Amino acid sequence: MLDREAIEAILPHRDPFLLVDRITELETGVRAVGELDVSESMFWVPGHFPEYAVMPGVLIVEAMAQVGAVALLSLPENQGKLAFFAGIDKVRFKRQVVPGDTLTMEVAITRARASVGFGEAQALVGADVACVGSLMFAIQ
Repeated sequence: MLDREAIEAILPHRDPFLLVDRITELETGVRAVGELDVSESMFWVPGHFPEYAVMPGVLIVEAMAQVGAVALLSLPENQGKLAFFAGIDKVRFKRQVVPGDTLTMEVAITRARASVGFGEAQALVGADVACVGSLMFAIQ
């Protein structure tokens, strides 16, 4: 298991934009599973929406991408590099994510070349799928 400090050694993201609290499973270059404890103190809660806080879909996708980036950037040849979005396809939102939820992101890397990686991602709250999609990463 990787805690936030270990995640910060791999990813350049920092609060408030580091959207992974822990990595619970990691197969370097193959797959990763991470979790985010969604709380009332998150930066988006006061404005999205004040009377009914819902985690923005773009942040759910970003959280999935950060978990995928951990899988790719933990490869020895990618250490110290950055993973940027190069594409987002077939993303679908199936369930709202609200403060009090633990969001579990699972990303399987389906292909990786020197500077490009592809992954299939899903985010869950308990057994309920919140979001699914395909991600493309540019490694620099």
